[in-house]
Amino acid sequence: MTTTSRAQGATVWLTGLPSAGKTTIARLLGSRLKAEGHRVEVLDGDEIRRFLSAGLGFSRADRNTNVQRIGLVAEVLARNGVLAVVPVIAPYADSREAVRKRHQTSGTPYIEVHVATPVEVCGERDVKGLYARQAAGQLRGLTGVDDPYEPPLDPALTLETHLQTPEESAAALHALLTERGLA
Repeated sequence: MTTTSRAQGATVWLTGLPSAGKTTIARLLGSRLKAEGHRVEVLDGDEIRRFLSAGLGFSRADRNTNVQRIGLVAEVLARNGVLAVVPVIAPYADSREAVRKRHQTSGTPYIEVHVATPVEVCGERDVKGLYARQAAGQLRGLTGVDDPYEPPLDPALTLETHLQTPEESAAALHALLTERGLA
């Protein structure tokens, strides 16, 4: 890395409902940043649950524990010059705020992005079949349907993925990172 901005890490947390487009946007952004020579890690929520948070359920306490684990990993990566892109629901504002404070304490940039897709659109996309399972009575506790989702009150960026393509969303996020000297 030859420039200071490329050595600067940050956590970019994409929060939103299931099937909102978080992971698609994160992967597009990650690929672009890597192509530009940045050190990038996409911390996919499903992969983290399978490995780092195996054994956790979906109670409020378990969801908080999962978010704090991901937040720690992201902060450590970011503090060490990696752009950690985190497409994770993180449904509770207090959990996200605790992650933000961890970053503030270490002086590490933290950018919260709300992938604000209406639940009806998420239900139509239903990438993992969660909404169909919930409607059939096979799943309880689906975030935004029968479990709470607390949208960010003051995100750095709001992406309305029902009004733009994933590529346009990733480009808007890249523009914000560029504006802040992180890309």
